[in-house]
This record gives sequence, C-alpha cells and structure tokens, in this order.
Amino acid sequence: MKAGIITFPGSNCDKDIGEILQKQFHLDTNYIWHRESFALDYDLLVLPGGFSYGDYLRSGAIARFSNAMRSLQNHVNSGRKVLGICNGFQILTESHLLPGALVRNTNMKYICKTVNLTVDANHPLSQKLHSTSLAIPIAHSEGRYHADEDTLKQLRDECRVLFRYQENPNGSIDDIAGITSQDHKVLGMMPHPERAADTISKNMTGKAIIKAFIES
Repeated sequence: MKAGIITFPGSNCDKDIGEILQKQFHLDTNYIWHRESFALDYDLLVLPGGFSYGDYLRSGAIARFSNAMRSLQNHVNSGRKVLGICNGFQILTESHLLPGALVRNTNMKYICKTVNLTVDANHPLSQKLHSTSLAIPIAHSEGRYHADEDTLKQLRDECRVLFRYQENPNGSIDDIAGITSQDHKVLGMMPHPERAADTISKNMTGKAIIKAFIES
C-alpha cells in the first residue's frame, strides 16, 4: 500500500503521521509538496495538521487552490482514501470534499489536551474500532465544527458522523469531532490520532483509528 502526505507551507504534523505510517504500518510513504501535481499512484493521501499558508485568510481556505489539491480531487473521484487531520480537516471542508466548516473555538482560545471520543455505532468503521470510547489528543484554535440543520440531518441519515466528543471542548455542533464522505473513504477529524500511535506516548488508541481506516 502506498501513501502520500501533502505538505503545505505551515504544515507541522506531516513528519509525525509519516513516521507512524512507515514504522507502525510499513507503508511506502512519500511527501508531496503543495505545488506538485501527481498521478493516481497512491492508495491513501493524508492532509496533516498545522497551519497551511499560515491560516492568513481562513484555516484551509488558501490550501484548497494548490496544485496538489487538484490532484487530490482526482484521487477522490477514483474512489481512493483521504485522511485529513486537524488542519487537514479544515482543508477538506474548504475544498467541499466534506460538508460544514471549522470555526473558532467558543472560548476563543487554543486548546491542547487529551479528550475522550465516542464512536458512533452506526458508522461502518465502528465495527473495526472495537471500542465505543477513545482517548485522543487535540490541538487547535479553529476546531469547532459547524453545519446547518439540513447538513446535520444528512450526516445523521447517512451515518457519516464517526466521532463525537464526550465532553465538548470547543463547542462543536452535535459534539462532532470527525466525519466521513458519503462513501466513507474521506475521513476528516480534528483530534490527532498520530499523537496516540506510538509506544513512547503510552497511548495507542490513535493507531487503532488509522488501522481501521486503512483496512476498511
């Protein structure tokens, strides 16, 4: 299996997820610079956490226009998988590959801590996670998920909400922490599974999330 990690100016978690994919999952992993276009060579593409283009306009808003994102759109159209983490989730919503938006936390502060997530039992990926509760780190200022009522209804009806916060840290509507596309092959989540996927962290719950998504 081959994975590509798209790196933007301001990405700071690209090496983190790259190390996990290489060492924990033994994937053939390449880093793709945001200016590069690429062919349909990858089984999985990752949009990592960070501050693409410094979040100067709006988190993820500039990144959506990069050459690499045009290639990522072709990747999605071909039915292949995409994982967007934190800033990557923001980019996916700005690119309209996932519905809704990520906006400023209700307390207007940067939040960095470990939180507990509940797994929606109706989501197809839940069966592979073998758990209804996961402890995963978060680190964001614009992590509050927002969508209109029609979008929320669609997400519920199509079983596309995978993760919810047990104790909502940022004010996300419906406690949403992670959602997928209609075919469940594009996953966007604000928590950082790559920060809970190594024995050094003494928390391997993030590895279970990545494994479930890769193998689904």
